[in-house]
Order: sequence, then structure tokens, then C-alpha cells
Amino acid sequence: MTKDDSANQTPGSRERILAAATGIAQAHGYSGLNFRDLAAAVGIKAASIYHHFDSKADLGAAVARRYWQDTADVLEALLANSQDPLSSLHRYPDLFRKALESGNRICLCSFMAAETDDLPDVVKTEVQAFAEINIAWLAKVLSAAGVVTCEESEPRARAIFAAIAGAQLIARSRSDISVYDALIESYRKAGLLPA
Repeated sequence: MTKDDSANQTPGSRERILAAATGIAQAHGYSGLNFRDLAAAVGIKAASIYHHFDSKADLGAAVARRYWQDTADVLEALLANSQDPLSSLHRYPDLFRKALESGNRICLCSFMAAETDDLPDVVKTEVQAFAEINIAWLAKVLSAAGVVTCEESEPRARAIFAAIAGAQLIARSRSDISVYDALIESYRKAGLLPA
């Protein structure tokens, strides 16, 4: 083992690899992840990535899992730090807007979901978990805010999640964040999102 290889097995290496892979996947999707480019971005040898991840599928699943877990934490913090559930619903679209503010990126799991036909099952499972945690959070908060009944909360949550992900995709395709803002405002005027 060379000095370079031993340095690449430190706990921080896995985190650096995950962070770089997340950025690459947000810009280019799962299909854009390759160990050579990832290694160059992290400053290690491509073979060193295999010390942390057995395969591209293993890496993709870890990236998507970390993304939805971080999102779950952000959603709970959003609710905890809001005056009331309605206020947190109003701020929810800002979470997706942040990706657009970061180099015209979109939500990593939304990008990967568009590639579903080409994803290994282990990655699909993690990508689907992202949608489900968002929908579950939205349903809980919609109900708590009294916007809809418990029975109506999940269908409404799915519609909101789909609309926001779609707005993000359209804005990215035009490299224009104002398109996102206009769509979110139109969802509020139409009553999909609480005003």
C-alpha cells in the first residue's frame, strides 16, 4: 500500500467522495457518475474509491441515501423552527430553490428518478425513499395546518411534491430561477400550495 492509498482510507475520504459524487450527480445524474472523474474531483486514485464503495451502484445508493437522510433532517428542522405548520409549508419550496441557486442544479433524487429505467434496484430504492419522506412530511404538515383533512393529505402532498419538482426542472432547463419563482407563485394562486 502506498502512502497515497493509506491516506485515501481515512474516514474523511468517504465523506469527500460522497460530497463530490453528490455534486456530480446533481449536475449529470447517476449516468454521469464515473470513478475516474470522481477520483479527479477528490484528488485520489480511481481504484481508491473501491476501498469505500464496492461498485457504482453501491456509491449511487449511498449518495441517494445520504441525500434523503439529510433532507429528512432539514424538513424536521424546518417544522421545528417555524412559527406554525402553515409557515413551514410556505417555506418548503425554498428548499428546492436552493439547488437552483447552486449552479443551476436540481434535486439529486429528482434527477436520478428521471433515469429510473437505467438505475440499479438498490439505487431506485433510495431515490424512491426521497420522494416518500417528502410526501410523508408534506402530508403531516398539511394536516397539522388544517389545510386538508387527514384523508386528503397524502394525495395533496404528492401533487405538491410533483409540482415543485417539475417547477425546478423547468427552471433548470431555462437556466432561469425566476421561472421557478413564477411557477411557485402560480401554485399558490391556484390553491395547490397554501398562500
